[in-house]
Amino acid sequence: MKAGISGIVALIILATLAVVAYSSLFVVRQTEQALVVRLGEPVRVVTEPGLNFKVPFIDTVISIDKRILDLENPAQEIIASDQKRLVVDAFARYRIKNALRFYQTVGSIQAANIQLATLLNAALRRVLGEVTFTNVVRDDRNNLMIRIRNQLDREADVYGISVVDVRIRRADLPEQNSQAVYQRMQTERQREAAEFRAEGGQRAQEIRSRADREATVIVAEANQKAEQLRGEGDGERNRIFAEAYGKDADFFAFYRSMSAYEGGLRGNDTRFLLRPDSEFFRFFGDAAGKPRPPAAPAPAASGPRAQ
Repeated sequence: MKAGISGIVALIILATLAVVAYSSLFVVRQTEQALVVRLGEPVRVVTEPGLNFKVPFIDTVISIDKRILDLENPAQEIIASDQKRLVVDAFARYRIKNALRFYQTVGSIQAANIQLATLLNAALRRVLGEVTFTNVVRDDRNNLMIRIRNQLDREADVYGISVVDVRIRRADLPEQNSQAVYQRMQTERQREAAEFRAEGGQRAQEIRSRADREATVIVAEANQKAEQLRGEGDGERNRIFAEAYGKDADFFAFYRSMSAYEGGLRGNDTRFLLRPDSEFFRFFGDAAGKPRPPAAPAPAASGPRAQ
């Protein structure tokens, strides 16, 4: 009977020791850092991963993420130095570098996000309110993001937070302003296009006029040269004809008459109303082209003798 009671007591003691041992141990993962709190007061911070010990039933272990965390900030409307309204959509990345200070100031990641969002909006308004719309959108965007990150990092240091990066995802005019700017840009581009077309038309007209003038000059010079060559050819032809005429006038006259016959008696409906003994047909009657002698008058008929 006593042995059974002793066994039960031993089992209870072993179970109690196991519970106490389990409550004395905790594990810190690679992505975490642990804060040991004793009766509400922070005792120590464990940053190295592995198995650690604590006072059972008295100490409490709070795990805090040590990875880089994201802060998504809703789009904010900001007025630039040139009085243009901007809709800025930005986000930040941060990590918890001091777990004890983080626990004492904000206590949780949700509360830290709320506080950092407020600080980020203030930094955006301070930095972007000092520059123009063009600097934000195009010229100096990278430097502006670095300035915002540095300001946010200094202000977040009191919460044990280190800001790794701040990025402006989008910076644009409000929707109603964007439409007005788009319409103005479209009108400006249409005006420039009309100017380019007018300049192109004027240039084309100048080129066309110059080409027409050059073509007229070239045609006139060509006609002049043709007339000159034609005149030289006619002169050479006349010279040859004159030489031929001087050598054999009869042959020349025959040749000219044959050429006239060929040119004048062309076609099936050619008709000439000329006398047969005209000069034009002189080679028809005689091969040498000599005129025919006049015909002798017919003898008068003798009358009856008088009785």
